[in-house]
Amino acid sequence: MTGARVTTTAAELAGLLRSAEPPVVLDVRWALGDPHGRDHYTAGHVPGAVYVDLDNELAAPPSAEGGRHPLPDLADLQESARKWGVRTGRPVVVYDDLGNTAAARAWWLLRYAGVAEVTLLDGALDAWRAAGLSLETGAPGAQPEGDVVLRAGGLPVTDADGAAELATTGVLLDARAAERYRGEVEPVDPRAGHIPGAVSAPTGENLAADGTFLPPEVLRKRFGGKGAAENARIGVYCGSGVTAAHQIAALALAGYDAALFPGSWSAWSADPARPATKGDRP
Repeated sequence: MTGARVTTTAAELAGLLRSAEPPVVLDVRWALGDPHGRDHYTAGHVPGAVYVDLDNELAAPPSAEGGRHPLPDLADLQESARKWGVRTGRPVVVYDDLGNTAAARAWWLLRYAGVAEVTLLDGALDAWRAAGLSLETGAPGAQPEGDVVLRAGGLPVTDADGAAELATTGVLLDARAAERYRGEVEPVDPRAGHIPGAVSAPTGENLAADGTFLPPEVLRKRFGGKGAAENARIGVYCGSGVTAAHQIAALALAGYDAALFPGSWSAWSADPARPATKGDRP
């Protein structure tokens, strides 16, 4: 994936929306503990954007084995993508209102499923507002049906065994907040702590103060300090496989490919046979 474009600026998106063939724009308004994403979308969104329900369209039902946000069945994802208007060869731009930490799930899934031109609106909705661009309110009109055909395998994934192996022979990054990594708090999952050998790399540290991604050279230095290197085998997990996708986008900007552990800590901590470590050391 390295080399593929990851972001689109607000000015670029505004220009594309005025073109003869505008991209599909997806609004993935979601935050842990906030069930009102659709209401936020209705109150104001990028003109023409389609609301995407992360819990129901970007994930399968939760389970102990799969975690809180298992990957959706590919046929279900294809049905949703066509409903959003995704067509073969048509670019897609995704955003949220939280630094793209939720929107990156849609970015990752579509890339994983073979959609080549998917980018994140750099700076998310704040960048659109800061540019003085208008918002649209209310529910969207009917979207022309898409025709995209999805095929799994466009991006690498790993399971719990693979994550454990990466933690000892490669680089396994924990994208959760540092206090969750250390095991000081655990608001949603069965146990506190982290996968033994994993390195703390909070997702929020991928972003500048304005919510845009840090420059590639800065990200490269950041991840280099976590053990990333040329030809290194890298994996990423978070709480449930959502913000880890944002980490993979940041890694791509830095020039690194990485595998997602979709079940993440929510699946790992639900298995009593899996060990957990606390503290600030891997």
